Amino acid sequence: MSTKETLPFGPIQMLVIGADHARFTGEILPEFKRLSDAGLVRLVDLLFVTKADGEIEAVQASELSADEAQEFGALVGALMGIGATGDEEGALEGAIAGAAELEDGHVFDEADVWYLADAIPDGGWAAVALIEHRWAIPLRDAIVAAGGVALADEWIHPADLVAVGAHLTDRYASQATG
Repeated sequence: MSTKETLPFGPIQMLVIGADHARFTGEILPEFKRLSDAGLVRLVDLLFVTKADGEIEAVQASELSADEAQEFGALVGALMGIGATGDEEGALEGAIAGAAELEDGHVFDEADVWYLADAIPDGGWAAVALIEHRWAIPLRDAIVAAGGVALADEWIHPADLVAVGAHLTDRYASQATG
């Protein structure tokens, strides 16, 4: 891929959420649908697991077509192949393996169901989603066209800001007494 070419997918975020109760208020899916309909995000893969009376139920969903899922798998596999071998042969082998892995249209598999099920209490639920940020594609392409590269990429959550504030308070308190 040349420096002027960009990836066919936007940045992908993995989001893992859950609750220890089965209460659903109907707010999450309509909001996600609104964002998806607006072209801002796309669901690459979702694994939703519930546990009730020791019984496990799992639901999977994706907004990718079968061809898009295989293209995504090939791209991810090629990048991993380049990372593993550093050459075109590794990229090709990775692309073939990645496309085959996503032939069923899903990144997550049966082992992931049991991993999530083990993490939630009876009566609870958990979900892991891969979300493509479609809104970021034009920004990424503009950065690439300008010859720029991302030097860092992190999400900052409110808890992170609370931790920074606590650290600064401790630091200034120790300076005042020292």
